[in-house]
Order: sequence, then structure tokens, then C-alpha cells
Amino acid sequence: MSSDTFTPGIMPGRLDPAAYSEQFSDLHPRLDPHEALVAADRCYFCHDAPCITACPTEIDIPLFIRQIATGTPDAAAKTILSQNIMGGMCARVCPTEQLCEEACVREAAEGKPVLIGQLQRYATDHLQEQGVHPFERAAATGKRVAVVGAGPAGLSCAHRLAMLGHDVVVFDARAKAGGLNEYGIATYKTVDGYAQSEVDWLLQIGGITIETGRALGREETLESLRGVFDAVFLGMGLGGVNALQAEGSDKEGVSDAVDFIAELRQAADVAQVPVGRDVVVIGGGMTAIDAAVQAKLLGALNVTLVYRRGRDRMNASVFEQDLAASKGVRIITHAVPRAVIGNGAVREIEFDYVGADMVPTGQTLRLAADQVFRAIGQTLQGDGLPALEGRKIAVTGAGRTSVEGVWAGGDCASGGDDLTVTAVAEGRDAAMDIHAVFSGAVA
Repeated sequence: MSSDTFTPGIMPGRLDPAAYSEQFSDLHPRLDPHEALVAADRCYFCHDAPCITACPTEIDIPLFIRQIATGTPDAAAKTILSQNIMGGMCARVCPTEQLCEEACVREAAEGKPVLIGQLQRYATDHLQEQGVHPFERAAATGKRVAVVGAGPAGLSCAHRLAMLGHDVVVFDARAKAGGLNEYGIATYKTVDGYAQSEVDWLLQIGGITIETGRALGREETLESLRGVFDAVFLGMGLGGVNALQAEGSDKEGVSDAVDFIAELRQAADVAQVPVGRDVVVIGGGMTAIDAAVQAKLLGALNVTLVYRRGRDRMNASVFEQDLAASKGVRIITHAVPRAVIGNGAVREIEFDYVGADMVPTGQTLRLAADQVFRAIGQTLQGDGLPALEGRKIAVTGAGRTSVEGVWAGGDCASGGDDLTVTAVAEGRDAAMDIHAVFSGAVA
């Protein structure tokens, strides 16, 4: 939404100017060296560590924590980055409470896991702030790979391919590389331009060219890429947003949560991002939580998140749900939007309460709203794609599609769980499979 064309009730600057820096400060400030040593000392260094199995990128967590404990954080960072080249961002945004930390033996025994995510950030930040890139590029192979999408999956794939000696061109529709990390994550989770600094650091491997403003189906086609490159990896994510199936959903003030989050992430001054007085967010995933919390941090008086099922079915973790509640977001479950009410612009939104079978109970709920955000899932966009499975590109093995020489991974591919860390793993694994094909190790 342009800052000079506001819908009535939606305005910037709702808070005192000094409040914004505190509101959007780092959610989990980095551990200092002493805190890191104390946290590392709690690890049991399990032989068959369940935390490794719980990590989609299979980082050797006990090893990197031991390296921190022995005063070698840069070695710890290399252990992390050898499995997850975007370990710095994942340390900030991974739902560790559902992955490695939930599996931690300390969590099972005491209800207080080792701070794996924060220790990972401590190590990767320590290395990256020195401008050091711990990996070297192998001798050039002469092979060229096109990567579509400069998000976590695409960048992970590109880095591993470049490290193995292949030349990579990454095409992305947006003006900046980074994908979800740059445009789709709450500002307070990745402050001080970290997403771009991580991209810049990753590109130090060499052999990777980024071409922005180039989208599949617009400037590029799969057929044309296959004609020029030896292999293609599709990691463009999901560009479309599901429609809100409610009467009046086209009224002013109703918009996509992903656009709101992107506007905040790209804003030179978050105080200039407009927000309503009464904000309603529809959805139950991380995008919904990020939009709701940030609306509250911008100064919205009332923010309500409405989800069609129970809290136990929300894709957002319990930690994220609790974070929203702690910021003053009201969460209502078992309700689906029925109608958006208003004369041109939204003034209220009505919901039907539903049972577990999604059948309306006959009870309704009406909320005041001058701003409504849709966060009800995204859809794959593009023509001439490989065969689909449901609404995503069908893949087998390490991301092979129905089209020879074309791999896919991340949110646009079937089988994943729409997490940054999973996208990184899928991009890495596809790169290794592409390399195996190039080298003749597999057909």
C-alpha cells in the first residue's frame, strides 16, 4: 500500500517515533561469549544424538556445540555450514522448539533444552562477521546450471553446485535475492539487513551469477533454460495467494499478509508503514502470526487472528502462538470468514463458528475491522512446469521432476513442510544429485 494513499482508518505513525526501534528490536539477541560457553556446557554430547535426526539438514549438533565449548566457534560454524549454508538465518527463524530442541535429551529430562538455535547463531555470526568464507570452489567442470528462485532452496542449491565447480546463474523475479528470507519473515526476527549480508557472504564462493527481475513464465521459460543450461533447478517458491472465499472480500482494506510483511521488510522506516486500528488476520501459519504481531508492534489497537481449526492444528508453533498472545494478539479458533462488511472499505468482518467437521454451528461472530490480512496459504504460479502433485511440482528422490534434467525443491515442490531449513536441505540434496548425474555416478 502506498504511504500516500491510505484507506480510511489505516495510517502510519501510530506510535511515538522513539518506540519503533524498541518494538522491532532483535527477538533473540545474540549470546555473548560467556553465555555461549554456559549454554554449550549443558549439552550431554549424546552419541546417537536425537537432535541431529530432528534437524532437516542433519547438522552434527553435539560436535558444533563441543567446538563452541572448547573455544573454537569458527570451527563450529564450519560444521554447521557444511550441512546448512544458510545456518545463520535458520538459527534465527527455525522453529527449533519443534525440531532439534524438542528432541533434546535435556528437554525430555528437565523441560529445558540446550539453546541449540542460539548457539548456532553465535557460531555462524562469529565467522561471518569476519568476512570469512570457509569453503573453496573446486576446479571448473564446464557445466552450467540454471537456478530459478533466489530463496533458501535456490541459494543452497547454487552454493553447493558452485562449490563442486559448476557455473550457476540464479534467476529471481524480485529486485533482491533472498526470497522468503528477504521478503517473507518478520522484521524482528532478522534485523540489520542480515538476509542480504548472508546472501553477499554466500556468494563469496564464486561461480554464481544472480539475475534479478527475471521470472519463469515472464522473461524465462523452462524450455528456453533447458536449451541453454546442462540442468535446471526450480526453487521459486509459491507466488500466488489463495483467495478469501467470503462475500465482499474485494473491499478496500483487505490485502495479503505476505505483501504487508514484504513492505515492512523493505521499509527504510517502519514508522511509515500504515496499519489499521482494528486489524484481523485470517490464517494459522507463520505468515499469519508474523503479520498479526507486526500489526500490533506498529500500534494497532486491536489485533485478532482467526483460524478455522483448533490451536493444535495451527502450523505456527506453540512458541509463536504464545509470542503473539504476549504481544496482545487475540487468537480465535474454529471460525471461518462469512462476509466482509462495509461501504467500499471494510468496517467489519463476520465469521461462522464451525465444528471439527468444518460444518457451521449456527453461531456467528462479527469483529470490527478496518484492515484484514489474508494468510490462508499460497499457490504455485507458472506455465509449462513439470507434472504436478496436487498444487506443487511432483518430485522423487533428491528433487527429480517429470522432465529430464530438471530438479525442484523448497515450497514449490511436493513433500516438504514449508520451512526454511527444509528448503535449504532440498536445494543442497538436489545439487548433489545434479553433480552425481554430471559425473556419471548415477543415471
